[in-house]
Amino acid sequence: MTIQLKTQVAIVGAGPSGLLLGQLLHRAGIDNVVVERQSADYVAARIRAGVLEQVTVDLLREAGVDQRMHREGLPHDGFDLLFKGQRHRIDLHALTQRRVMVYGQTEVTRDLMQARQAAGLPSHYEVEDVRIDGLQGSIAEVTGQHQGQALRIQADFVAGCDGYHGVSRSCIPADVLRTYEKVYPFGWLGMLADVPPVSDELIYANTERGFALCSMRSRTRSRYYVQVPSSERVENWSDEAFWDELARRLDPQAASHLTRGPALEKSVAPLRSFVAEPMRWGRLFLAGDAAHIVPPTGAKGLNLAAADVGYLWQALSAYYQSGQSQALDAYAERCLRRVWRAERFSWWFTSLMHQLPAEGEFGQKIQEAELDYLVHSEAASKALAENYVGLPL
Repeated sequence: MTIQLKTQVAIVGAGPSGLLLGQLLHRAGIDNVVVERQSADYVAARIRAGVLEQVTVDLLREAGVDQRMHREGLPHDGFDLLFKGQRHRIDLHALTQRRVMVYGQTEVTRDLMQARQAAGLPSHYEVEDVRIDGLQGSIAEVTGQHQGQALRIQADFVAGCDGYHGVSRSCIPADVLRTYEKVYPFGWLGMLADVPPVSDELIYANTERGFALCSMRSRTRSRYYVQVPSSERVENWSDEAFWDELARRLDPQAASHLTRGPALEKSVAPLRSFVAEPMRWGRLFLAGDAAHIVPPTGAKGLNLAAADVGYLWQALSAYYQSGQSQALDAYAERCLRRVWRAERFSWWFTSLMHQLPAEGEFGQKIQEAELDYLVHSEAASKALAENYVGLPL
């Protein structure tokens, strides 16, 4: 038996980008179906970033899923840069009149899943052997196996929101697709713990021992990271060893306020930059990690995905309202202009804050000199702040 569906937009991937697009389209009166390879529980449990740009906050409001975020999220007007043992605050709000929201991606996903379920919108999890066909024809088709049955979805368009390892990007022919990648020789060892944050705002630390980041998910849950070699294994780090190393990379005041506790989650994340072009091929539109990856320095991953979704939602709304395709035709160009700006910022901030093995002591001194200039130049601080809070759509 085959499950056969017809819809306007088939969304492959039920991460935050796919779910956000589905919710925005639903509120615009555009039918959509979501297909996901993993289980709903797996998707809901994934731990990811937690700093939201204003553009992302605005899109969540448009989607009608911002209520809990505004109740429980933490608006931040700035963050600290730590180098040479001292912290310097970057006042985001004073420099840009904007701020960021600290609210975990896990919570964003949960809010979107609940909204989709409440609206009774079709979602198919644990779909195996997904294929996408007909992208150059008059109708696209997404097929797969769902709970022992064949699934067949016919759609006007397909949104590929299925991440770096998904099937969507591979649908673009090899002679059309072009990719750009930079792999960094280090990663982030991250720990999540139910302890109060060491500071009310984030601390980005440049030290001779390597980078560190003090972040949080709430007033009682902290997320911390330390730079490690890309080959490092999480099994080599006890909780005590992690806390000791983090304390060594902080200034004395922060280290004295560090509250230790058992890890809820601990993992090593490699760092890389990646972009795929084009982001549109026929009836397929790529969004989020399917098209681009950034280092987590500066928290651009989820926010870039949300911006893609914002552009695609606007373009599809214009198409179904007027029948005009200009916005759809401009989708890839509009996205990639913003993507490459965010890639540049993430690469720059990563290069500035991390210990670069090939650069040695000279490189460390150059980083410290640039950081010194950055925090004492209003123009340089403003450029950093403008990119950190997010460029407008």
